[in-house]
Amino acid sequence: MPSILPLGGRWSSQVPTVIVSGLPRSGTSMMMQMLAAGGVPLLSDGIRQADEDNPRGYHELEAVKRTRQDAAWLAGSEGKAVKIVHALLADLPVDRPYRVILMRRKVENVVKSQAAMLERLGQEGARLEPEQLARVFEQQLEQVKDYMNRHACFECIEVWYGAVLEYPQTQIERLNRFLSGELNVEAMAAAVDPALRRN
Repeated sequence: MPSILPLGGRWSSQVPTVIVSGLPRSGTSMMMQMLAAGGVPLLSDGIRQADEDNPRGYHELEAVKRTRQDAAWLAGSEGKAVKIVHALLADLPVDRPYRVILMRRKVENVVKSQAAMLERLGQEGARLEPEQLARVFEQQLEQVKDYMNRHACFECIEVWYGAVLEYPQTQIERLNRFLSGELNVEAMAAAVDPALRRN
């Protein structure tokens, strides 16, 4: 298992929890698969199983949704990766270090992919026009980044979904430097499947 580099300052002696975050349908599941291939243990419970939209699985932890009320799942999370949707990053306690991989994707593509997934599931989406929803998502991302910039416990790298699909080696090398320098980069590259691109 690769050791995750500690943050500086007051957390220099602690190993951070790796957070994979971003908008829904922005490539967070793909990133979790890549990290697992690279040797980073995942925190997931398998409750949400693979389906047509994510054939390789979602790799989610249900307890994350209740972090504001109960953050007990963080115990023992050091050096492991967990997926947290962007809107819940502010629920994390700020008494420990985090290394955040913020997945980015063109917002209009996120909106289209989300709408297609909801249609397949027979569910109703947000009651906003696509352009309005895209603006809301952009605002939320800016707020999240501002929040992390104001709290020293977060160190963040932005990774674009399209860049991973087109230039996996370059993006994986960035991730490797960000996390530990000890990841299995060849295995991570093999985990990138451009055929999974949706909408």
